[in-house]
Amino acid sequence: MHKLKPITPLGADTPRVDQIGTQTITEVVDQALASVAARDGRRDALQKVLPLILPGVGKTESQSDFTALWTGPDQWMISASHDQHELLAAELKQMVGDTASVVEQTDGWCRFDVSGAALCDLFERLSNVRLRTMAAGDVTRGTIEHLGAFLWRLDDDRVAVIAPRSSAASLHHALMAAAQSIA
Repeated sequence: MHKLKPITPLGADTPRVDQIGTQTITEVVDQALASVAARDGRRDALQKVLPLILPGVGKTESQSDFTALWTGPDQWMISASHDQHELLAAELKQMVGDTASVVEQTDGWCRFDVSGAALCDLFERLSNVRLRTMAAGDVTRGTIEHLGAFLWRLDDDRVAVIAPRSSAASLHHALMAAAQSIA
C-alpha cells in the first residue's frame, strides 16, 4: 500500500518562510482553488447562485469563506480555506449547476505572499506590473521574470503572487534574488 503525503510546491513538508532584510516571502499552502467560467450568456444566472459578488476587471471580492479573483472575461478563480473547503470545486459545481464550468485548481498553482516596506522596489526589479498604482484588492496578470503570474495587492505592504505550480522553484528564486538586491 502506498503511503502518500502532501508536499508544498517547493517540495517540503511545511511551507517555507524567508526573511531578507525587511521583506518576507511566505509560501501559502492553506487555500483551495477552483476556476469558474460563466457559460455563454449565463453570468447573471451565475451571480444569483454564488455566495459572493463576482468582481469586475482587475478586482477581487471576498464574502464569508470565499474570495473571487477576476482572471478574464466572465472568468474567476475562487479561493477558500483548504481545511474548510477541501472539495471546493465540487462544492461550487453543485452551487452553479449548468450556469458555469468549474475546474479544480488547488494543486495546479503555487502562491507566495510577499510583504515588507520596500515591496514596490522589489517588484520593479521583477515585473512591468505597476504595483505602485494598484490598490488593495486589485489583481492583474503579468510576468515575474519570464513566468506568467497573477499579482494580487492584498494591502499596502503585502502582495500575493500566484503562478503555475510547475514554476514554483523558479518563481521563489526570482523573488529571493530581488529581495536580496534591495536588502
